[in-house]
Amino acid sequence: MYYKRKIYEDILKWKNENKGKKALLIEGARRVGKSTIVEEFARNEYESYLLIDFSRTTVKVKNIFRNHLDDIDLFYQLLEAELNSSLKRRKSLLIFDEVQKFPRAREAIKALVADGRYDLIETGSLISIRENSADILIPSEEKKYFHVPNGF
Repeated sequence: MYYKRKIYEDILKWKNENKGKKALLIEGARRVGKSTIVEEFARNEYESYLLIDFSRTTVKVKNIFRNHLDDIDLFYQLLEAELNSSLKRRKSLLIFDEVQKFPRAREAIKALVADGRYDLIETGSLISIRENSADILIPSEEKKYFHVPNGF
């Protein structure tokens, strides 16, 4: 329980201090609760959130990342329509879960943070993130890393 509260407090501090200027990457071992704590945080601290689990998402969602980042307005419109979600400027959170499964989403962080409409949190497993980031440009807008312990 202590770790869960501590991680939640750390994420809240990130939200209050960064105000959309940095994405947060939460990495840790598989199946320790990263996604659970982030989704709980999103429900409690934002008016709405959009969760994309890259281990399960559709080809259509992935193609939005591949084909529409040059038009951020269209990018968000397509995501909202495809995922049946409604985002509110500076009051919504985007969650990229299992981001190591689709490195293109991690590359998109630079453009999405620069746009500044929403906060962004990425989650992924430690080893897989490093293995799958060899061929992408790691965004400097992704500054903070949290290592989630097993069994928190």
